[in-house]
Amino acid sequence: MHDLIIFDNSGVLVDSEVLANQVLAETLTEMVTPTSVEESLAHYSGHSFAAVPERVFQRTGKSVPAGFEDVFRTRLFAVFEDRLTAVPGIVRILDLLDARGIPYCVASNDTQERVRTSLRLTGLLPRIPQDRVIGVDQVAHGKPAPDLFLLAARRCGVPPAACLVIEDSPSGVAAARAAGMTVWAHAALTPSSRLRGADVIFPSMRELYSLLPATPLEEPPCTPPR
Repeated sequence: MHDLIIFDNSGVLVDSEVLANQVLAETLTEMVTPTSVEESLAHYSGHSFAAVPERVFQRTGKSVPAGFEDVFRTRLFAVFEDRLTAVPGIVRILDLLDARGIPYCVASNDTQERVRTSLRLTGLLPRIPQDRVIGVDQVAHGKPAPDLFLLAARRCGVPPAACLVIEDSPSGVAAARAAGMTVWAHAALTPSSRLRGADVIFPSMRELYSLLPATPLEEPPCTPPR
């Protein structure tokens, strides 16, 4: 087993990809250009929000107006408050890692504020030490650059080659590869054909659970009370 597991946040720990892209598509349609949820998922999912205006301009030739980010963020957090949940099966994975003493952290193309908010709303925040929640605002370049994953490895004192990254986007897979890490990809929303750079592709957290070493599919060991 690897010495550190680095989780992406959206689509891996918290079930936010569809919610976020619904809000993004709605806001783009209202303020910039008609955009479907499917288009948003295909063109913007897995990228930092800072990259969205440039990608919108490249696709449409239109610029996002002033205030776009504020409107999007306000709507997004309101939707998160009402509807955000943890990815099905992820708690079982974290229980298993805790019981086996395998350390883990989070490295996300979202800002620290958005990552911590989503983890808080889904009850996962207490499980991850503050210095092991790493957001795109802490590095010079987000995914697909390797900066986030290399910072995570340094924070945890683990060589990149000893890290296993759990991702769900092409940009995340590329970032892990660039960092010299093993990467397994969660293909719940992203077609497997777009995740071919991953060492392993799995469709659900149940499958990930079965891939971890010595992990029977019966009930996992319980973690001690916190």
